[in-house]
Amino acid sequence: MSIIIISACNVSDKTAEVNPLLSKFDTKFNVPPFDKIQTEHYLPAFEEAIKQHDAEIEAIVNNTEKSAFENTVAAIDRSGILLSEVSNIFHNMNSANTNKEIQKIAKEVSPMLSKHNDNIKLNEKLFEKVKAVYDGGNSDLNTEQNTLLEKTYKNFVRGGANLADDKKERFREINKRLSELTLQFGENILNETNEFKMWIENKDDLAGLSPSICEAAAMAASDEGEEGKWLFTIHKPSLIPFLQYSEKRELREKMFKAYINQGNNNDKNDNKAIVNEIANLRLERALMLGYDNHADFILEDNMAKTPETIYNNLGKIWNYALETAKEETAELQKLIDNEGGNFKLKPWDWWYYAEKVKKAKYDLDENELRPYFKLENVRQGAFDVATNLYGIKFTELPDMPIYHEDVHVYEVTEADGSHIGILYMDFFPRASKRGGAWMTSFRKQAKVDGKNVTPVIQTVMNFSKPTADKPALISFEETTTLFHEFGHALHGLLSKCTYRYTSGTSVPRDFVELPSQIMENWAAEPEVMKEYAKHYETGKAIPQELMDKLGKSGHFNQGFVTLEYLSASFLDLDWHTIEENKDYDVLDFEKQSMEKMGMIPEIVVRYRSPYFRHIFAGGYSAGYYSYIWAAILDADAFQAFKETSLFDQETATAFRKNILEKGGTDDPMEMYISFRGEEPGIDALLKRKGFVK
Repeated sequence: MSIIIISACNVSDKTAEVNPLLSKFDTKFNVPPFDKIQTEHYLPAFEEAIKQHDAEIEAIVNNTEKSAFENTVAAIDRSGILLSEVSNIFHNMNSANTNKEIQKIAKEVSPMLSKHNDNIKLNEKLFEKVKAVYDGGNSDLNTEQNTLLEKTYKNFVRGGANLADDKKERFREINKRLSELTLQFGENILNETNEFKMWIENKDDLAGLSPSICEAAAMAASDEGEEGKWLFTIHKPSLIPFLQYSEKRELREKMFKAYINQGNNNDKNDNKAIVNEIANLRLERALMLGYDNHADFILEDNMAKTPETIYNNLGKIWNYALETAKEETAELQKLIDNEGGNFKLKPWDWWYYAEKVKKAKYDLDENELRPYFKLENVRQGAFDVATNLYGIKFTELPDMPIYHEDVHVYEVTEADGSHIGILYMDFFPRASKRGGAWMTSFRKQAKVDGKNVTPVIQTVMNFSKPTADKPALISFEETTTLFHEFGHALHGLLSKCTYRYTSGTSVPRDFVELPSQIMENWAAEPEVMKEYAKHYETGKAIPQELMDKLGKSGHFNQGFVTLEYLSASFLDLDWHTIEENKDYDVLDFEKQSMEKMGMIPEIVVRYRSPYFRHIFAGGYSAGYYSYIWAAILDADAFQAFKETSLFDQETATAFRKNILEKGGTDDPMEMYISFRGEEPGIDALLKRKGFVK
């Protein structure tokens, strides 16, 4: 495959010389020159990139030839390459390695980009050209071209192109304000996460915690200059083990409440007013466009299509999960009573007593597993799965420019050595990185002038860090997260599309999780696990006995896990099916949402509204349900491998060609049927969760 640079830099040599973002990247595989990019380069780069994009759009508008797919729709897709490149680098740094100066620039750039985006979508002459192509018939276009045409036309309509002139200014105001609010929401949560610190000085308060957990806490304290103390935070690698093992109930409560009250402390980081304003502005915008609510606006382009479909289909799973969760609650309460605990099970008790029940029922302790899940081995295990499925190879490139010392870079190639793309992997939490795990791109795959532009993909996680005398030993949950994000990366890397707007992960939100979630299945398969799960000291493979215990515990706690997740999915939909603009009491709204679905008090919704980053600072508004929607797909899709073999080449090739390579070039259900032969059912998921036999 040819590799070409996709920067469109028509700037003076002097400007390019002082700003690496505005010159062609003189790096191996044209990756971003992180060693040269400075914070002060971003704003001028945005200004120049917007200027270039404006000129490109103007050239399309002023083209006197008859509007056609190539000179209008394809030309729009090819425009703004420099702006995409600058935006991808900047926004990825603001998520993974930010600082106060970058956050300041983000607040300045966000409304600039909103205005620029609106200037394009509300450009009447440009829309006339797109509409002429859309109305002119498309019998000579292939499937991907038809899809791009449909998406482009809808993008303009949904971007306000058909609005009356007197409404367009208000539409711009809403988009600008939403860009500011969502940015502030995420920044507040990052501040909240970093500001909470629970210091322990009395060794007795470490009761129940393993030596490795204590060592990590001691190292965290030492990093802050507090020798002889232990530091715990609400970053997940610190929070979850503490909730699982700490015998100090009052400290578990303190940690848990700090986590679930992010953005809800009536201080400078409080997000309740922002939630209220975002929900109302999204509704106002949807009404302007002719929809009943924001969810209708979002779901029009998704597989689910309507909120009612989600409420109905996921409601069936909720009923199974609720019944199971009530049984789990009774089991945990029984254990508390048997131990002489004179209290009722509370949410901050769940992790602790669930771990005890798991130990009692399956003789399985998370601390037994961690030594077998050395991060480097797990990473190689994911690579090996991809190699066995698709023949692709991963080679570390130690001399590449990186934005942080924790980052590793890999070249991805076909079996014959031909270049596919570049993969960045960033694993550990830090104050400059937001929480969670995600995949994104520095450069998307596409074809320009008949030559393939190869992708540059990034996965970011927040895993347990190595300590002074131990490598990074991650939990099995973190292991599945690595496989999950790696699945997203494969979706971006293996794309074989022509247009950026249809390539890689440019698919409906409730389809994008299929390639990621299906990868999780291989992580848990004994045949795979025995190859990568090796003791960090002895190098011996995980014993069959431990794998059997892990397998038998697969259905354990599924009521809790599913209820916690589904409650967040329904809360998301409730916020985005409001049909009246008013001042909502955010906490009361959330309370009513939980009561409506019959949520039990022992479980807290996975993301409460004030820190629900996915929907108020990310791209999942009216779409958080996508994970379980895709779980229906992935459970059914993985059966195709179980019915043959884990690495059946015919099945793997079908999945690669019909799903991974096609990006968003066709209707997702049609692509799925091309792979599987029929639409998926819900039975495979219910069985996997243990809700039905």
